[in-house]
Order: sequence, then C-alpha cells, then structure tokens
Amino acid sequence: MQRLSEAAFQTLNYLLFTCFMLLCIYPFYYIFIYSISDPAEAAKGLLLLPKGVTFQSYSSMFQLDNIKQAFVVSTLRTIVGTAVTVFCCTMFGYVLTKDKMILRKTFYRILIATMYLNAGLIPWYLTMKAYSLGNSFLLYILPSAIVAFYVVLIKTFMEQLPAALEESAMMDGAGYPTIFFKIVFPLSIPIVATIAVFCAVNQWNTWTDNYFLVSTEKLQTLQLTLLHYLRESESIASQSTMDLTRQGSQIRITPSTIRMTITMIVTLPILLVYPFLQRYFVKGIMLGAVKG
Repeated sequence: MQRLSEAAFQTLNYLLFTCFMLLCIYPFYYIFIYSISDPAEAAKGLLLLPKGVTFQSYSSMFQLDNIKQAFVVSTLRTIVGTAVTVFCCTMFGYVLTKDKMILRKTFYRILIATMYLNAGLIPWYLTMKAYSLGNSFLLYILPSAIVAFYVVLIKTFMEQLPAALEESAMMDGAGYPTIFFKIVFPLSIPIVATIAVFCAVNQWNTWTDNYFLVSTEKLQTLQLTLLHYLRESESIASQSTMDLTRQGSQIRITPSTIRMTITMIVTLPILLVYPFLQRYFVKGIMLGAVKG
C-alpha cells in the first residue's frame, strides 16, 4: 500500500512539473513557429506546427540598415564585457578573502552598500559624461567591470575552498598570483560560469546606456536597433512586402510576423550559449550539497 501511494505521488509530481514545463516553453515555441510560418496562414491561428514554412521574415530583417553592424557590436559587447567583469570580480572577490588586505572589511562594507544605495539616472549620466564615455565602446565595458552581487557570490564560494590547498602551495614557494590562477580559479569554475551567464545575459539585453549616451551609428547595439524597428514594424512590413512583390513572391509580411522575428533574433543567441554552461550549474549544486 505504501509503495502504491509513493508511485501515485511520483506520478502526480511528474504530471504537475511536465505541465509547468510546457507552460514555460510553449510561449517561446509559439513565437518561433509564428516567425517561420506564412504570415497569412499564421494570422488565421497556430497551435503546434508552423504553416507554410518560410524564412522570408528573417531575410527581410537582416537586409535592413545597420542590423549586421549592430549584431557585431552586441556580440563584442557581450564577449568582452563578460570577460572583463568575470576577471575583475573574481580577482576582487579573491582579495577580499585575505585577512592581510588593508581595510578589507571597510572595502567590503562599501561594496555591500552599493547594492542598497542607488544615486539614480541623472548622477549616472553625469558621471559617464565626466569620464568621457559617451560615444565610446568602453561605455559598455568599464561601468560593469565590478558588480557587487557577483563579488559577494565569488567571495562566499572561495571562502569554502580548503585553506590547506593554498598553504601547501605557499610552502612550495607559490605566490598569490600563482595560487589564484593555478589553484583557486580552476576550483571556482562552477561559480565563475554561473556569473558569466548572468553577466552575458545582462550585457546582451542592456540598451539604456546605448540610448542615453551613444549617438553614432557604428556603436548602436542590436537591442536598441531592433527596438526602433519594432516601433516601426508596420512600415517595415510594408517595405518588405513591396520588395518581395518585385521579386515575384506572393508572401505578404505582417507587423505581427516582424515582431515575432525580432523577438527570436534577440533571444535565440543567448539561449544557444546557455546549454554549454548548464553542466557547471549542476556541478556547483553538487559541490554545495557535499559541503553541507
């Protein structure tokens, strides 16, 4: 009887979480099948499968001005910004674990205070202008080099590493740089990968700094460029339909298809990267469980 009740409970759990998973996945799946369906057929309604598969909407979007340039800028911003943030936060977090650091607690308290105190948009804007970061690629990199939340996570993780590892390395003549790059950093890969995902998503999605401080087209990010096009979806749909008509195609691009396509272009790259780092999340959870 007990085994039967446990089996029923497990079955109910699987059904419940399967339904929850489908509720989370289906909206994104619907956007995808809508973006690759014939616009006229998609307007009539979709459920599980695309109708009249076509990639004309994607072809039309990538033919728009500045899209390729904006994609390159966003990609470089994500890669370089993530690398700089991870490196700086990891180094700072490691330094904060050392009792020999002068004013260590003071620096840490100041760091924590920045998580609760925010001066607002105007001081941020004035500060960026004062450092001449307007219309500069460094605007996307330097302000996020140190993130308090990431430093706290890294510091907490490194404090759990066995102190005997560093002590034995010091006895062999290793200095702090050698210990960090050859011992501490490799052991911290799970938390570093976690931070890298958070940072990459934030860098890829951010567009406000671009909106307020960048006016040159060469530094426009993909998100802001697509936002402008999203607001002009009707005119883009009309222009794309005219171009396809000249080419002899009978497809008529609709504003809804343009919106769905833009959504896919923005979200798909980061979704393709995430699975490669997923295994580090699992490893981090297992390490936390072992350490109790």
